Amino acid sequence: MQQKNTAARALVDLQSESIAEPPSPPLAHVGGWPINTPDMDTAIAAVIKRARAREAFTVFTLNLDHLVKLRGDERFRLAYREADIVTADGAPVAWLARLQDRSIVRATGSDMLMPLLDAAADAHLPVFLFGSTEDVLEKAAHEIANHTDGLLKIAGMLSPSRTFDPEGAEADRAIETIRRSGARICIVALGAPKQEIFAQRARAKGLACGMVCAGASLDFIAGAQVRAPKLFRKLGFEWMWRLATNPRRLAKRYVECAVVLGGLVIAELAGRRIEQPRSRV
Repeated sequence: MQQKNTAARALVDLQSESIAEPPSPPLAHVGGWPINTPDMDTAIAAVIKRARAREAFTVFTLNLDHLVKLRGDERFRLAYREADIVTADGAPVAWLARLQDRSIVRATGSDMLMPLLDAAADAHLPVFLFGSTEDVLEKAAHEIANHTDGLLKIAGMLSPSRTFDPEGAEADRAIETIRRSGARICIVALGAPKQEIFAQRARAKGLACGMVCAGASLDFIAGAQVRAPKLFRKLGFEWMWRLATNPRRLAKRYVECAVVLGGLVIAELAGRRIEQPRSRV
């Protein structure tokens, strides 16, 4: 009887691994790229559901910096074309998306991480931490353990080299390390576009794990970087805080983002002017 139960469980596991849920249909498009998940709670629920089913899937948070990089990086575009869960990250992207679907609200990787880890702890889903530095990973793991009262299982941690190629041999070794760890969710903290390209490579290789791209989230948890105060985030001015605290690194990026945003707003307004006369006919 016990052998039959074991065999039945193995069959269920095998079936759940082979039947992957397709990406949700887009709710909106910003800069030509789809957003298919309206808010943080929906994203977390989708991650937990897919992780329980042992699926290979990716989670991206679309922001202006991504829209800039998507224009010049084919590997980044491929990763986004295959993404399973995409939220609106950044006030401008959320605002533009909400013009198409009112249900969409801002859902950043940094805001989502701790609630997601809480949900993973409740669901008994082991998590792997990949990216940043060894010191950040150790401090972040300590803070996460305290936050979840030790209920979350950290299946493993790995900090890549400075020359890490998300499609190279080191990436493939990392994927195998994550696979052997038994993790169902992997927090990927490499920064764009490396983290998304790596996540897509893991997905393509059938790693039965949710690859959640989280940018600087682990750095925030570890205290290696200071996030903008809540008031700045609530008003959509987190970019202003980041620019003021790190102008040399971010000035060029935000100029490029501003140019892209201006083009998107002009295109949106022009599209609405064209639609209005048609709606009167």
